[in-house]
Amino acid sequence: MKGLVIKNTGSWYTVLTDEGTTVDCKIKGNFRLKGIRSTNPVAVGDRVVIDASFITTIEDRRNYIIRKSSNLSKQSHIIAANVDQAFLVVTVELPQTSTTFIDRFLASAEAYRVPVVLVFNKRDLFDDDVLHYQEMMMTLYENIGYECVSVSAKTGYGIERLHDLMRGKITLLSGNSGVGKSTLINRLLPGVNLRTAEISDAHNMGMHTTTFSEMLPVPNDDESGAGQCGWLIDTPGIKGFGTFDMEPEELTSYFREIFHFSKDCRFSNCTHTHEPGCAVLKALEEHYIAASRYQSYLSMLEDKDENKYRDPY
Repeated sequence: MKGLVIKNTGSWYTVLTDEGTTVDCKIKGNFRLKGIRSTNPVAVGDRVVIDASFITTIEDRRNYIIRKSSNLSKQSHIIAANVDQAFLVVTVELPQTSTTFIDRFLASAEAYRVPVVLVFNKRDLFDDDVLHYQEMMMTLYENIGYECVSVSAKTGYGIERLHDLMRGKITLLSGNSGVGKSTLINRLLPGVNLRTAEISDAHNMGMHTTTFSEMLPVPNDDESGAGQCGWLIDTPGIKGFGTFDMEPEELTSYFREIFHFSKDCRFSNCTHTHEPGCAVLKALEEHYIAASRYQSYLSMLEDKDENKYRDPY
């Protein structure tokens, strides 16, 4: 029997079968993906084969979003599979999402061919100065080619645009803890009623409210209101985004604007760090490439230093 994994609690997987029933399943024995050392060999969005409440086979994935496991091992954590797009929810304050986190997510999505929309939430809480900063951030990413949407999950501002983008698609919703993902889902999918939490006053950081990944049906928004027109994948908030399984020579192609200028570098194997005739460094100096993006590129290059996480002898 075949089906779609719509929920992953860590030990159990809920599968929506092609016959329309749901079955709670486990994975059989030492089930592992070919070629990928993962903390979660089965992810929400996977198409699977089940037999007697056990998942026996994962069908080939067309894409996935993956990050390095938080324990700095050489294992990965697959956030979701077979998605049409990702909404990365960010906030410029309360809490502040770092540009490094945004850029790492975008690079990983580029690597696995997942389109990303940046959703800037909580505009209702910001004064004019902060909103101006948010507009500058949005302009930076829009100039690179990413769609940015300013929203307020609390008031409903900008939600209609997200509805339009979600129609007929499987959408992953991701972001740091505290950026308002659960509130946003409650606004996008009335009746879901996900639990929300206040921001920690002590550290201005979010607190986890979602503890497992789940696919939520997106209802039709036409006059009938019958049926569904897509899926929204809710995932636990993530604090960091360690990139996984990327070679240094590939990294340039995951930063769109750096890749654009790299074609004019003197050397084909240019790392864009020190080489003479580097078109990327020239573009950086002339402000065609944002300093924050270049620093994110450098930080990901440093991830490739295999000695970085090893104890000294």
